[in-house]
Amino acid sequence: MGMVITAAGTALPDTSAPTSVVDLAGRAARGALARARVSASSIGVLINVGVYREHNTFEPAMSALVQKEVGINLDYIADPEPAAGFSFDLMNGACGVLNAVQVGQALLDTGSTERLLITAADVHPCGDADRDTGYPYADLAGALLLERSADPHAGFGPVRHYTADRPTDVEGYLDTDTMGRHGRTTITVRREPGHAERLSAFAASAAADYAQEIGIDLDRTLVIGPSPSPSASPSPSPAAGASADAAAVRGEPHTAAPVLGYLQAMDGVPRDDHDQILFVSVGAGPSAACALYRPEGW
Repeated sequence: MGMVITAAGTALPDTSAPTSVVDLAGRAARGALARARVSASSIGVLINVGVYREHNTFEPAMSALVQKEVGINLDYIADPEPAAGFSFDLMNGACGVLNAVQVGQALLDTGSTERLLITAADVHPCGDADRDTGYPYADLAGALLLERSADPHAGFGPVRHYTADRPTDVEGYLDTDTMGRHGRTTITVRREPGHAERLSAFAASAAADYAQEIGIDLDRTLVIGPSPSPSASPSPSPAAGASADAAAVRGEPHTAAPVLGYLQAMDGVPRDDHDQILFVSVGAGPSAACALYRPEGW
């Protein structure tokens, strides 16, 4: 049995208040659960892959706070079914969602859990990305609900990772020499000239290598690249699970990009033209991750 996406959701900030990564991830997760019509207590494992967060918070694990926000098995004595919820952070930048998919495959294959939730949320440390013109990423969250399918032809294929033979040309860090008293609300993202072109070329190379290794026809494959266009945000779609508040994304999607791209694909692409989907994520390293996916019914 393959591992399939049962539902997905996205969330954007409430502009009336500073943004919280826990609130964004929680809203995206609750949206996915609502569309799948399953309870939070049915989730055995939550994996959080977001990188940027308000106040540059690193402890405690964001996953534990998201688990509490969503209400996943907060009292395993009072609510023992299916079991005590388990959550953890997995940080690998833009490739985080596909890393979590790989971990999820192992957990579902071994019966460690019946349902797994992935959350990806990025928020500028000051709580509002629009206030920092040098920061490229959107305040955005995405969530994927995964479980096993009875269809042996549906679900994710193998996840593969690739590393470019050159130094990284993008990095995000806290500049301790100049941060002063504003360190909790600032971040520096450095990208060398030509970064976008090199990113696209590396993504294309990784996709071609993956297609050759796995043996798939790219002409019949819908490729979801590393950064879906902010101007082509998804419309609400009950089938895909898109969230109504994903009507406008300001900035580049980062760790949540695969979720946004999936919702766009399921909402507006003629399925007769494609046999499967190929997720491609590229980030700092430079590193890339690819995963084949066949939705149920395709």
